[in-house]
Order: sequence, then C-alpha cells, then structure tokens
Amino acid sequence: MNETNTCQWEKLSSEVLSGMKEWAVQHPKATFAEIERETMKRMAQLQSRIMEDVVRTMEAKQAQGQPEEPYCPECGGEMQPRGEQERRIQVQGGQEVEIKRPYLVCTKCRAGFFPPG
Repeated sequence: MNETNTCQWEKLSSEVLSGMKEWAVQHPKATFAEIERETMKRMAQLQSRIMEDVVRTMEAKQAQGQPEEPYCPECGGEMQPRGEQERRIQVQGGQEVEIKRPYLVCTKCRAGFFPPG
C-alpha cells in the first residue's frame, strides 16, 4: 500500500470513530442491538474502502507481471482481451467494492471470463 492510501484510511477511521461518538450522544437510550448495527454499518464503510484500495493495488501489480495472453480454462485456446469491465461486489455489511478487470474471450471456443483476482 502507498502512503496516500494509509492517510486516507486513517482519516476515514477517525471519521468513523468521531461519527460513532456523535451517534452515541444523540442516542443515549440505544439498545445493545442498535449500537451493534450502527457500529457495523460504519465499520463496513471503512472495510469496503480498504478492500477496494487493496484490490486496485494488487491489480496494478498483477498487470505489470502478467503474461500477455492467458489460455482458456475450458479448451486451452488463446484468450484475447475484450476491454475492461467494472464489477461491484457486495461485501459484509452491505457495502460494495468496485473492481476493474479485463474481460477475455477464447479465440477457439468463444468462452468468456474475467481472470481470477
């Protein structure tokens, strides 16, 4: 991870903590279940941001060392890139992580897939 990510995570962590403190002041009679839900909701925002940054860093590193054209897992044919697609993956807590990955199509059997990552 780079220094920018770390600073952004620290800032978001601080916002989560201060926001939770404010929420607690505004909800002095909150039940344990309500406190848990609110805490989980706020922590999920931090989690999704960290996950998204980690995935993007990993993708950038993979792109530098990845072979040009992988082979089809179905028939072994050569895979050709068909552009990049954005995917939104829902993680625990209902938050979404956005990832961008190349879409590949086999020149032989026409199977398409997103490389693992």
